Amino acid sequence: MDDTHLRSAAGRGAAATGGAVRRFATGAGLLARGLGLILRNPRMLGLGLLPAVISGVLYAALLITLIVFIDDLAAGVTWFADDWSAAGRDVLRIVAGAALIGLSGLIGVLTFTAVTLLIGDPFYEKISGMVEDRFGGVPDEVEVSLGRSLARSLVDSLRLIGLSVLFGIPLFAAGFIPVVGQTVVPVVGGAVAGWLLAVELTGVPFQRRGRRLRHRRAALRGDRATALGFGVAVFACFLIPLGAVLLMPAAVVGGTLLSRKVLGLPIEG
Repeated sequence: MDDTHLRSAAGRGAAATGGAVRRFATGAGLLARGLGLILRNPRMLGLGLLPAVISGVLYAALLITLIVFIDDLAAGVTWFADDWSAAGRDVLRIVAGAALIGLSGLIGVLTFTAVTLLIGDPFYEKISGMVEDRFGGVPDEVEVSLGRSLARSLVDSLRLIGLSVLFGIPLFAAGFIPVVGQTVVPVVGGAVAGWLLAVELTGVPFQRRGRRLRHRRAALRGDRATALGFGVAVFACFLIPLGAVLLMPAAVVGGTLLSRKVLGLPIEG
């Protein structure tokens, strides 16, 4: 390949990378837009906080329990090191404890979202509908009863929780690999969690159109960088203490905006 072709290929690669970065930033910005809309609308804020507070109390109790018993849990998953020297055993169990907390954080963020969406389904349905109306409504809306909507949400949430556990176990094991476990694994875990959160938080708008989990995944894959940007931003904010509780309404609004974007509907004006 001559220099002209090499430069052309490099230019196309740089343009594609730059475009992906811009779309990633656009996706992250949807969470910020969601927060802005929530703060300007006290009714949305009130509707959105109650389910998140209930879930927050439940998950805080689970986190405290995990921390109290982390030494015993770390010893339990490293039983094979009982006969090691004290120094080696202690180092391994510190790493195991950190990995357990990391895995619990990953699964906790994902299941928190699923559980909160289930608890707050009528509330978040209302918030999402208000956002849709603001930007032009839903021309292809399908009427779904509350019971059927809750059943679909439960099934889809269980599928996503199962996926989070499926990915979380190998990531937990990889956390024991020196250097890689403390650098690459958290990045991969954040990307996986971000994608699953994007899929989870677009559930209500897609159900409103009579579309299921497979339709969501297909639509989001069409603009993967934007979906990842939104999901990773939500994941990062949910790791902040009380972030999941305070930002859940904004994440629901951002998920509605993301849904409209990937479906080719307006999100401006």
